[in-house]
Amino acid sequence: MGGPRQLRYCVDNEWRESKTTKYMPVTNSSTGEVMAEAPCCTVEEVNSAVAAAKAAFPGWSSTPVQNRTAVMFRFRALLDAHLEELALLVATELGKNLDEARRDILKSIEVVELACGAPILMQGDALMNVSTGHDTVMYREAVGVFAGIVPFNFPSMIPFGWMIPLCITLGNTFVLKAASLTPQTAMRVLELLIEAGMPKGVVNIVTCSRVEAELLLKHPDVRGISYVGSTPVGLHIYSKAAAHGKRVQALCEAKNHALVLRDAALERSALGIINSTFGCAGMRCMALPVLCVEEACADEFISYLLKFAKQRKVGCAYHPETELGPVVSAEHKQSVIDWIDRGVEEGAELILDGRNIVVPGFENGHFVGPTIFDHVKPGMTVGDCEIFGPVTTVKRVKDFEEGLALMNANRFANGSAIFTQNGYYAREFTRRTHGGMVGVNVGIPVPVSYFPFAGHKDSFFGDLHVMGRDGVAFYTEAKCVTSRWFGEEEKKEKTISTWEGTITRK
Repeated sequence: MGGPRQLRYCVDNEWRESKTTKYMPVTNSSTGEVMAEAPCCTVEEVNSAVAAAKAAFPGWSSTPVQNRTAVMFRFRALLDAHLEELALLVATELGKNLDEARRDILKSIEVVELACGAPILMQGDALMNVSTGHDTVMYREAVGVFAGIVPFNFPSMIPFGWMIPLCITLGNTFVLKAASLTPQTAMRVLELLIEAGMPKGVVNIVTCSRVEAELLLKHPDVRGISYVGSTPVGLHIYSKAAAHGKRVQALCEAKNHALVLRDAALERSALGIINSTFGCAGMRCMALPVLCVEEACADEFISYLLKFAKQRKVGCAYHPETELGPVVSAEHKQSVIDWIDRGVEEGAELILDGRNIVVPGFENGHFVGPTIFDHVKPGMTVGDCEIFGPVTTVKRVKDFEEGLALMNANRFANGSAIFTQNGYYAREFTRRTHGGMVGVNVGIPVPVSYFPFAGHKDSFFGDLHVMGRDGVAFYTEAKCVTSRWFGEEEKKEKTISTWEGTITRK
């Protein structure tokens, strides 16, 4: 009776019913039940979101920066007040356990706090008398309309952390293409942003298919694109949007590796790596799915790894005792299982199998248990490609040099880590690894928001990363103003250089 709730899209702070006939299911990942349906917004509806953002830009960008920042201060307070509500929503529609879901919201708050410093972040530079009588001032100004295309795995942190807070507080406006699998979190957070006093049109949300999202890549009124997702799509977005003159930052896949040396604190390292590998059910680009373990300590280390993995409590995402929740959908569960099957076929040794796990009372949930492969060899795709599930692989290496070379041979370079008590190897690793975010005895080296999320190689396409100074530069453009004021004698000059004195050497 009635069926699942049909979600709406938001333009000009108004929640509108789509004219589409196509809706996309949103499930409770722990039960498999369809609890809502997201509209596949029409071309006209996507265009209306861009038009609203364009119309809002002149007034919003002209609003004093401290007034824009005031919205962020109120928004931060609302996120704090609704933390448990939002965490429950993330856990329900995505499948992260409650603690992980809370941290999804807390990472959003962290970047909101960074954006509250916009009056300082936007400050430019000035120098008097750059050449005789000439002064130059550099201002940072807002750019225009940006669009964000986001994945399902961080429904708050990515759109309302990595993208929107800096973008709009610096004076731009935004169109969010929310993830169709987990749209409710983004929609609820937008409601809070509107409650905080955000004017009409500054942030607009649609859900749609790739066909409609493609419009954003070439729309003449969109000045830049922020994207997080797969590498093939990211490369397409980077190429297509850049060809249409847009700024692009495309954060893509990863296959992060860790190097475990014989002198590491093996038991403590294994405990941390379990969190890194199986946290968020492995559905994050900073997961740790490959462990290059020095042969001299491999058996002992793997015994700890198995011990802690088997202790992991698998269950309903919103039960407080759960440590490993489900993956996001039945289709994604099948994808992860297919990858495990492939690893077996390739000859890797499956030492912990999570394919047939059943959670009593939640038999239709999308659960995959902790899974570990040993003796993974170069060329096995299970050790080289992103699985995006609770699966980790062990590649045994003879020493530091072999391990580092094996890690650097991977096409992705989002993050990397080393576990050692040896300062020399730690330093050599941080200097020579290809990973853009590096951990020393830290399995998930995600930087805090005032540093950039700095993936490399096929994990990132673009010049400026999200967050930190990179984020500020991406969402602003420099304007340099050089001025000169004439004294009475200077007014009488009859000849001047064709460069008007802006070259300092004569």
